Amino acid sequence: MTTTESGPPAPAEIAKGFADGREDSLADAYRRWSKLVFTLCLRALGDRGDAEDVTQQVFVSAWRGRGSFDPGTGELGAWLAGVARHRIADRLAERYRAQRDQAAAATLAEQGVAPGHDELLVDRVVIADELDRIEEPRRTILRLAFYEDQTYPQIADRLDLPLGTVKSHVRRGLLHLRDRLKEVTGDDAS
Repeated sequence: MTTTESGPPAPAEIAKGFADGREDSLADAYRRWSKLVFTLCLRALGDRGDAEDVTQQVFVSAWRGRGSFDPGTGELGAWLAGVARHRIADRLAERYRAQRDQAAAATLAEQGVAPGHDELLVDRVVIADELDRIEEPRRTILRLAFYEDQTYPQIADRLDLPLGTVKSHVRRGLLHLRDRLKEVTGDDAS
């Protein structure tokens, strides 16, 4: 099947253009497969906002990683579904870690803490809460850096982001967290 003057390009044409780095093919791929990717994300995540975010991440990741796609060995739609599965798994793991951190903080709060540890507990709870409020991808970057001890290059590779972008998100995120801790603790010394 080939392109007709009145119809959209055929999937094989979109795949070839996508692999060749043609931006119009990225737009065609989005028009053709974004509903499928969104449906996969929505069914797995159960949240429309998360599904929209992950759908966008799928196409950004796919575009940046298009060098690993070979139109001769598979269909672009199936490849995009594979990328979506990875991004969904990342989002679910992120949710799990957030729930685990909140549960741990709640448990510590319920158990009480030895004198001298109260402020540390407050800091942990505030940080966990503030991390949940930070928008993506900054939240994921901070969690990968400080909860999973990943290096900036590892994070950049995993999220398909430029290294400078990762560093900027970490710096801005840390400044934000520092400011929030100051507000909560009333500590103006820096």
